[in-house]
Amino acid sequence: MAFDLDPRMVLNKLAFGPTDAELGEMRKSGAEAWLARQLKPDAGDDCAERIKAAKIHLKYTSKNPDAEVDEDRSLGVIDQPIEEHWKLLDKSVANNERVFLRNAVVGATLIRAVHSRWQLREVLVDFWHNHFNVNAAGDSTVAVALPAYDRDVIRAHALGNFREMLEAVAKSAAMQVYLNNRSSRGGAANENYARELFELHTLGRPAYLNALYNKWRDVPGALQGHPQGYIDQDVYEAARAFTGWTIEDGAGIGAGRKLPLTGKFTYVETFHDNYQKRLLATEFDPYQPPMSDGNKVLDLVADHPATAQYVCGKLCTRLVSDTPDKALVAAAVKVWTEQRRKPDQIARVVEAIVRSDSFRRSAGAKIKRPLELFVSFARGAGVDLVPTLALIGTLDGSGQRLFGWGPPTGHPDENDYWLSSSMIRARWTLMLGLVEDYWKAGVAAVVPAIASRPTPEAAVAAAHQRLLGSEPPPQVTAAILTGMGLRPGISLEARKDTVPVAKRMLAYCAMTPAFQTR
Repeated sequence: MAFDLDPRMVLNKLAFGPTDAELGEMRKSGAEAWLARQLKPDAGDDCAERIKAAKIHLKYTSKNPDAEVDEDRSLGVIDQPIEEHWKLLDKSVANNERVFLRNAVVGATLIRAVHSRWQLREVLVDFWHNHFNVNAAGDSTVAVALPAYDRDVIRAHALGNFREMLEAVAKSAAMQVYLNNRSSRGGAANENYARELFELHTLGRPAYLNALYNKWRDVPGALQGHPQGYIDQDVYEAARAFTGWTIEDGAGIGAGRKLPLTGKFTYVETFHDNYQKRLLATEFDPYQPPMSDGNKVLDLVADHPATAQYVCGKLCTRLVSDTPDKALVAAAVKVWTEQRRKPDQIARVVEAIVRSDSFRRSAGAKIKRPLELFVSFARGAGVDLVPTLALIGTLDGSGQRLFGWGPPTGHPDENDYWLSSSMIRARWTLMLGLVEDYWKAGVAAVVPAIASRPTPEAAVAAAHQRLLGSEPPPQVTAAILTGMGLRPGISLEARKDTVPVAKRMLAYCAMTPAFQTR
């Protein structure tokens, strides 16, 4: 099916909102060409220089005056390898240094979301971070591991192959620490990672059948080697399979030896439970080669039909609507399964979703979460965004705390969650704060053009056209003018506060349901 949709709709669904430049590019070359480019982005980071130039203030005191810090530090620190960041776990280093790394990744995420040419990749990076959630705000060790997790795991595989991503996640220090697998040993296997691997990362909770069956052979399809779902026995056995998968964190490994302190993945044979196992009706022979058991688990869960159904359903929910058509999910599952060995499996599935009739009909079906809302407003208002601690703190309080959601589920992706009265108030604060420059994060470039309009209704029309590409409905214009105490038809040209007035009009247009959805 030809991908010939309205450019503004495409950029609202597959990007963090439209900019003038991207609207012009898409109208010139077509949405089809835009999609083709987005599905095969350059490997490099087109925002690397912006990120290096951006700085966040870091200040803390110490018992040692020579160790006190009060400086603007570059976000470019996130490019360092994990072994450099791991040094910050030394007890002599202030925790502020570890917190800074999480803030730096948040800042870089905002810069890329606003400025990157590769918008679809940024949307999917946000999706996969939510799918493979870790809490860097709640654990300073996870914060230290976050830059490498973002760079080498999520970003590197966002449009790639799911099985390869799954293994990269399993080996990452961030996930090893967050779900406790680094401490898992033969005879005392920790089940946290194994359970979330099944429940959240692959087969999903709908495939958890323990309430119906507590023996593997009773699960439908198990005796034929194709169980329909998983039970607790599968989780226990998977936990055993991943013993020995750990990170270089200084742990003792016997005979007076210790692992290095680098945060890198490693396999310790003496930690591994080498005895036979049975998982998803598949026998694991004892004493297999190093890491064979864990890799076999990843193969089984990645290829299971329930994983295709669960993950494709989540992709359709993110890109289309809260209740995607069963036919759409089935079509995505078909592509997922057929392309499961391809290096661009995820890109092909995403393409199938966005070429569907369901996607074509889905404009406005999803509520923008705070990140999407703020960034789409920044892009529409022409803000040359610079992240600050104040901005990051406000976003944290908006309900979407980037890389800081406590439960492993990730942030909710249903519209209702984001529509409580407290949530709406926080959303409005993001709009007003940006145009009023509360956080010193950048100035809205389009304000002068709005402020120069002769009447209030003309100014509202200009703001609405800028953000939504259309004339405002009469009731929207009336509501904004009433709320601002402005009478239609009066002259704005003689007022001294036209710029503040224009800023608020822009924010109020962004508060309308039409802008709050995508």
